[in-house]
Amino acid sequence: MAGSSFGRNFTVTTCGESHGAALLAIVDGCPPQIPLDEAVLMEDLARRRPGSTAKGTPRREDDAVRIVSGVFNGMTTGTPIGLIIENAGQRSQDYDSIVDSYRPGHADYTYRRKYGVRDHRGGGRASARETAMRVAAGGIAKQVLRTLCQVSVAGAVMALGGIEAGCFDPRAARNNPYNFADPSRLGELDAFFSGLLEAHDSCGAVVEVRARGVPSGWGDPIFSRLDAVIAGAMMSINAVKGVEVGDGFALAAQRGSSARDEITPQGFLSNHAGGILGGISTGQEIRVRLALKPTSSILIPGRSVNFRGEPVELVTRGRHDPCVGIRAVPVAEAMLALCLVDAFLQDRAQCSGIDEGTRGFAVPGDGGDWA
Repeated sequence: MAGSSFGRNFTVTTCGESHGAALLAIVDGCPPQIPLDEAVLMEDLARRRPGSTAKGTPRREDDAVRIVSGVFNGMTTGTPIGLIIENAGQRSQDYDSIVDSYRPGHADYTYRRKYGVRDHRGGGRASARETAMRVAAGGIAKQVLRTLCQVSVAGAVMALGGIEAGCFDPRAARNNPYNFADPSRLGELDAFFSGLLEAHDSCGAVVEVRARGVPSGWGDPIFSRLDAVIAGAMMSINAVKGVEVGDGFALAAQRGSSARDEITPQGFLSNHAGGILGGISTGQEIRVRLALKPTSSILIPGRSVNFRGEPVELVTRGRHDPCVGIRAVPVAEAMLALCLVDAFLQDRAQCSGIDEGTRGFAVPGDGGDWA
């Protein structure tokens, strides 16, 4: 299958299916002498894994990652890093009734039309289970960014079923079952979610992910613009149907006099552009938002057809998240980290020899960490 690799300098290639034996990844281009072990990667995998929140799928997976190459005595060696996560909690029989039918809202139809065959067990390669390897690879990228660049990445759910957060607090998000950025609205979320589960329905979400400490100068103009790469990376996440950088679509209603980010010797006066201008980082906080559609696997019957074109009515059984956005936060963080580490390595390779005096005044940027 084409399209299972990501990155130019720091590359990730994944394989594996939702109900297969295991998920695997090869991470190539990682700098040597970066501290790394399984415990570092498990921090984010524990937030993404099935069963990590009472508001997600009842499927249980340990998602215990093993590093099988590229690390020696707790340090990266500069050689390809091999990762494996074994699947243990499959219940493939839950999908026997949809062997020849297309679940509405899923990739069943498109996979069959493209390949002439599909793995119906939990969606196969199209399942969000694939993102476990992205999170593991993203954990390596985060470690590189922390060690070499003092860059930190964090995210949170900003809206769930129409309930919006009034602040961005990723630390608070890690301490509630919705990964929600605003703890003052947890009571409303509890009531909303109770009604959602009683109706056997699902809802969408908005996830925001940010990066601090990114210096000015990362990224490229034209086809490899940093914001274009980030947008493509976020759109590659299951269920994502919209991406905004900075103020995004809200900028369409603003005037240039208020939307431009004015500059003073002390720094930028605003960050409507989300920390990227002309495809290159400004040194400000990078801000990205993702809109995720509602889960299509629900117990409410839906109309569809089988592969012969005959009408059928489907109820999708199995163990599914009523809101995929809740566990998507570490996935979005991972993809942003992968984009940034790739841009860092590209900048180091191309521009490390430039005379600093020719770069002009360095506008103070945003630093700090959420940890």
